[in-house]
Amino acid sequence: MIAQLSGKLATKTPTASVIDCSGVGYEVLHTPFTAESLKTEQVTLYVHTHVREDQLQLFGFSSTEERALFRELLKVSNVGPKLALSIMSGLAYRELLDALGRKDVSRLQQIPGIGKKTADRLLVEMSDRVSKLALEFAVPANAPDSGSRFYELESVLLNLGYQRTEISRVVKTLRARSSDFEQQPLETMVKTTLKELTQVKSV
Repeated sequence: MIAQLSGKLATKTPTASVIDCSGVGYEVLHTPFTAESLKTEQVTLYVHTHVREDQLQLFGFSSTEERALFRELLKVSNVGPKLALSIMSGLAYRELLDALGRKDVSRLQQIPGIGKKTADRLLVEMSDRVSKLALEFAVPANAPDSGSRFYELESVLLNLGYQRTEISRVVKTLRARSSDFEQQPLETMVKTTLKELTQVKSV
């Protein structure tokens, strides 16, 4: 399985590029957002390899976070590689996480080819996966100058597309409700804060 390609950018379009790796050209399918990140002659893409009986396709991403989101989308019912890539082409990585985290159906429906039924299914099946993705790629607890558990929580929520001001406001409310809020497991803190953020948005 090909997990990463580093080489010379031979050709590029908004949806596919050819990467020359020591004389072998690999066609990689990607989003327009990934295409925009390919600005130098030598490039690196993180790859998901999709194999079928009659076809082998490479899907490329500019970060491991984007590839992880693509793979989580593939786990959703009736979502294959083509549709998953279309979803990620409709909204930039953080915007998509934000829409999923906030359960914003109308925003998802703005993506070409995504109707209400598919949008609802994405929200239901991606609900827990979004916070887990953010946790996976959050700044480690022992990172320099991490300061407190709030720093870890903020890192996760920033990865989901929330703003520092709204995070701080909601965390302040949760701290007032529970004095041991920051002693809870980080995953519990994330779920509690996400629930509060979603409720604030719907008011």
